[in-house]
Amino acid sequence: MSALSERPANSVVGQDIPHEAAALHVTGLALYTDDLVQRTHAVLHAHPVQAPHAHALVTGLRTAPAYDVPGVVRVLTAEDVPGVNDAGVKHDEPLFPSEVMFHGHAVCWVLGETLEAARLGSLAVEVDYEPLPSIVSVREAIEADSFQGARPKVERGDVDAGFDDAAHVFSGEFEFAGQEHFYLETHASLALVDENGQVFIQSSTQHPTETQDIVAHVLGVPSNEVTVQCLRMGGGFGGKEMQPHGYAAIAALGARLTGRPVRLRLTRTQDMTMSGKRHGFHAQWRVAFDDSGLIQALDATLTSDGGWSLDLSEPVLARALCHIDNAYWIPNIRVNGRIAKSHKTSQTAFRGFGGPQGMLVIEDILGRCAPLLGIDPIDLRSRNFYADGQSTPYGQPVRHPERVAVCWDQVLATGDVRARQAEIEEFNATHEHAKRGLAVTPVKFGISFNFTAFNQAGALVHVYKDGSVLITHGGTEMGQGLHTKMLQVAATTLGVPLSTVRLAPTRTDKVPNTSATAASSGADLNGGAVKNACEQVLERLREVAGRRLGVHPADVRFVDGQVTTVGGGESVAWADLVNQAYFQRVQLWAAGFYRTEGLHWDSSIMHGSPFKYFSYGVAATEVEVDGFTGAYRTRRVDIVHDVGDSLSPLVDIGQVEGAFVQGAGWLTLEDLRWDESDRPSRGRLATQAASTYKLPSFSEMPEVFNVALLERAHEDGAVYGSKAVGEPPLMLAFSVREALRQAAAAFGPTGTSVDLASPATPEAVWWALEQARRSGAGQDEHGHVDEGAPGVVPDQPDADDRPLRPHSELAAQSAPGGA
Repeated sequence: MSALSERPANSVVGQDIPHEAAALHVTGLALYTDDLVQRTHAVLHAHPVQAPHAHALVTGLRTAPAYDVPGVVRVLTAEDVPGVNDAGVKHDEPLFPSEVMFHGHAVCWVLGETLEAARLGSLAVEVDYEPLPSIVSVREAIEADSFQGARPKVERGDVDAGFDDAAHVFSGEFEFAGQEHFYLETHASLALVDENGQVFIQSSTQHPTETQDIVAHVLGVPSNEVTVQCLRMGGGFGGKEMQPHGYAAIAALGARLTGRPVRLRLTRTQDMTMSGKRHGFHAQWRVAFDDSGLIQALDATLTSDGGWSLDLSEPVLARALCHIDNAYWIPNIRVNGRIAKSHKTSQTAFRGFGGPQGMLVIEDILGRCAPLLGIDPIDLRSRNFYADGQSTPYGQPVRHPERVAVCWDQVLATGDVRARQAEIEEFNATHEHAKRGLAVTPVKFGISFNFTAFNQAGALVHVYKDGSVLITHGGTEMGQGLHTKMLQVAATTLGVPLSTVRLAPTRTDKVPNTSATAASSGADLNGGAVKNACEQVLERLREVAGRRLGVHPADVRFVDGQVTTVGGGESVAWADLVNQAYFQRVQLWAAGFYRTEGLHWDSSIMHGSPFKYFSYGVAATEVEVDGFTGAYRTRRVDIVHDVGDSLSPLVDIGQVEGAFVQGAGWLTLEDLRWDESDRPSRGRLATQAASTYKLPSFSEMPEVFNVALLERAHEDGAVYGSKAVGEPPLMLAFSVREALRQAAAAFGPTGTSVDLASPATPEAVWWALEQARRSGAGQDEHGHVDEGAPGVVPDQPDADDRPLRPHSELAAQSAPGGA
């Protein structure tokens, strides 16, 4: 067992500790970025001038009329930028654009004494536009050959031979939507400039260092003149990893030019129309099985909708390609990726970071093909699981693949799945207008940043001479409980009660060069850094304690606020020892550092070991569908998830529950719609508020919701044996979509395979069950396809050359020797 993962007895980590700010959250006392405005004197408010076109040139900009509006102080334009007029790390996102690239794009910003003055001033600004042709949908981008960025490819084995030798070959295409982050707190920044010109920014950002970098290059100053602090966020989910930088830069620029604090806080509609989403994808695929249902080959092309700029589209696509296998061994595989360029918001990171999109493709394939193969979907999935000694398509050995099987068997047993399947079959046979479905799906998700350099973290630990402890680390708190876990890690490492340790806000002048709090790596990276800093202090204190207790320093132990020896005997209180160390001029603070070892990745060939480990999980979901409307309810969910040795079980169970519900929202409810018409409103986001964009609520929660953490799941080489929990559970929600597919198919004859759109809204489910009702003419009792049946097309081997179709379709062919 590694020193990093070894956990002492009776440690604070592993205890059910409430979120460190839970009381502040529920009482409304927790402060967020915009709350700080009330504590800041003479604040100016920023408001955008948004373009009413999806694509247009800015041919004229007249700001003078805005100054006639009472309360308007300044209008910010490109001419005001002293540094670089760009807010993106790829240098493809002008902060003040001369070419509008999406409906709602901000061309300039108005600063006012009040928000209302700034709003009225923005309406007074006169802008001339020359509309240009626009691309709104991913299909339009494919047809126009409009792509951007790299085109990665993952390949292993002999794909063509795999198809030639297979008993069953299916092909199809699948387009599925993105997702709005809909964090409770919209994007917000508050910038101030002191008497020395130092810029201080309070920002709701997951990546304070990158916010600092972007602000510095917009202002044309070195990074040491910019400090960014993130007190806490009201949710992030990836949407505040890259997107806050430009807003912080606007506030900082305004503060520099006016000498007054500037607040920028988007309304909900502004946030939804201006900020990026989860990438929607289009997939074309062919898959081959043998007679026993083992996957023989997969050939696919994944096209992500990147929007108008690259943002994080390249690493998102790379992770999608790396996760298309999910938990399944695919001996022969070829997956091509490409990024569509469209005139929409620049799509960005979202919980799972491309992994859900890649995994959804293989889960959709298995769900559609299982009935055609005449195999129970539960059996089809389990027989294709990875086995020990096998590697991913990109060359990384799959460690602990048996954990999928353990989770799987536990869910089947504790969820009484087999008995409930029989009950569902009986229910469906006796209910003409309502059907139920029960699906079980696995998750295998790699943990680490795709970009190896990001897998590092720092921390600062101060032990004061009264024994109290203050820690600062590079991770940001967005409600996920990272700060809670870091307090537990520090208390465990120092051997003191949790009440001894306090945590300071994340700041770039305390811990520099931080990575984003993303990729589910916040606890791994920052926990390693906090532990390292604490251990440095302990090593110095051991020398002091050894002299006082008359033992070798290696025999000193720190337990629950007492400093003792291995053999017992005399002890000293932690606070007394710390005070003594101070008078002996012993350093009582330390800067900790951690970097993830064992990673190597060549993005040019998409090969290597980019992940520290894999997280596993399994979910079983039962649903009931109404045959008249397609409306459904989730009757029961059973989950077993692998988080290693949990640092904070109460926090982790909450993360599993929340991730599952958010994943179910993406897959079943949250339907992003852009205007694809030729009207002047083309490119406008139609679902720009909670009134039109449906989020999961209490009514969508499972009636029975059982969540268990996998036991005896120690992860060697990770902080205190724990594993990440932020992103992997989201993909457990595939079981909801697959259960809906099975319930819809139950309206048709045995062996019916139905297409199911994503999100699987009640309307989409109704169309699927209507397809099932009509499917008798298209399939026989063995699930064989009549190639002349509605919705079925002949298999076309070259997926890249097939014509695009307006909806998801599935074709099947029997290979030589096949059924």
